[in-house]
Amino acid sequence: MFTQDLQAKIDQVWLAFHSGGLSNPLSVIEQITFLLFIKQLDELQNRIDQEAIITGEVVNPIYSEFDKNLRWSHFKNLSPEEMYKLFQKEGGVFDFMKSYGGRSSSFSKFMKNANFIIPTARLLAQVVEMLDKIDMQDKDTKGDVYEYMLSKIATSGSNGQFRTPRHIIKMMVDMMQPTLEDVICDPSAGSCGFLVGGAEYVQTHYKQELLKPSVQEHYLNDMFIGMEFDPTMIRIGAMNLILHGIENPQLKDVDSLSQANSDFEEKASLILANPPFKGSLDKDAVDEKVIALVDSKKTELLFLGLMLKGLKLGGRCAVIIPDGVLFGSTGAHKKIRKELVENQTLEAVISMPSGVFRPYAGVSTAVLIFTKTNAGGTDKVWFYDMKADGFSLDDKRTPTKENDIPDAVTRFLNRANEVDRARTEQSFVVPKQEIADNDYDLSINKYKEVEYEQKVYATPVDIIANIQKLDEERKTLLDHLKLILL
Repeated sequence: MFTQDLQAKIDQVWLAFHSGGLSNPLSVIEQITFLLFIKQLDELQNRIDQEAIITGEVVNPIYSEFDKNLRWSHFKNLSPEEMYKLFQKEGGVFDFMKSYGGRSSSFSKFMKNANFIIPTARLLAQVVEMLDKIDMQDKDTKGDVYEYMLSKIATSGSNGQFRTPRHIIKMMVDMMQPTLEDVICDPSAGSCGFLVGGAEYVQTHYKQELLKPSVQEHYLNDMFIGMEFDPTMIRIGAMNLILHGIENPQLKDVDSLSQANSDFEEKASLILANPPFKGSLDKDAVDEKVIALVDSKKTELLFLGLMLKGLKLGGRCAVIIPDGVLFGSTGAHKKIRKELVENQTLEAVISMPSGVFRPYAGVSTAVLIFTKTNAGGTDKVWFYDMKADGFSLDDKRTPTKENDIPDAVTRFLNRANEVDRARTEQSFVVPKQEIADNDYDLSINKYKEVEYEQKVYATPVDIIANIQKLDEERKTLLDHLKLILL
């Protein structure tokens, strides 16, 4: 459980990093992630040891007898100076962690340039002590800790890149219901939150099937694809996936929209993403096939084109977009909306409250859900007006009772039963032809009907009469008071 006490400890460590001269938030979280990963390796070895006691056979040990001094359970008890030397020396704790990547080509590739930069022995000891209190077997606590640290990346929100809250990721994953046959992709992976969300869903719903060797092979090596051009973020993402049991994710250090990613075509059966909202690109640097779908410089439109290109036929997509995509009047805006409605199957538009991405930004967003068919198929589009997501919509984002997410997920999965709902309701469907007649406008306010409660007010004559009556009562009371006092 993520308590206020644990939050306070993380805040203290963050301040200690800053005081120690390491002020870049991305570098801080990278160093903390290294330590979380090292702690997880030790706990994985504990599980191997326990299984060996039961079976009498040691299978794929992480640490040999010669490496046991590099384990978390050993060095956490050392003095700060001894611990620090063990991290810094050649072949020490940090080098061992990097070499562990030999088991994963993705991890090995991205860890090549990783450096241990915690500046002092005291700071290292302080961070190790704090992380030692985290139950790594409790995925909710671990996830909460990780998300809280990610929330401290002050640079989030620059260039339109916003950390996606875990409960929004879970909502989108629950709506899409990944299967063991899926290849799940996030072309703007960041810390790989969507891929982790997909992995957790599969682990929960297909626990027995995952024991089959052929299923394991696909799950560990081919099921998850991510792209990210920031080297620090892709390292964090790789470790995040391995911490969640994905040993060899298919991660690419590439600008998703560029020619360097031109081979991303009909690769994914499910895309889950929250691509950058702002900024524009030089069209000469963008993949020609993306430009053919979306002739624009705007990243939020280009990513929609990229997703259509990267999906297999029959593949599904749930993507967060800024509201402007829903009603923008440029030719590129209208073209991509028409493409989704006429040539693909647009399933749903979920309007989210503007506070979802606070404190980074108050931008209004929506989730688009569609299936790639290249042959149309849109009949009716399901709209949902989410007004609350379980947290206050201010910068504090404190938990609240109001939460539309469970209702939104249930109604989406049963949207065939929503046909007769009135447009005054929170969810309803709109026929394709009506959307086409409205220039493919997908904003919910274009179709939602508002019920106005009729107010009946007293006539001026009645109001004046009431005033006169009050005046008479006041005069009577005042005369009575005078008789008493005088």
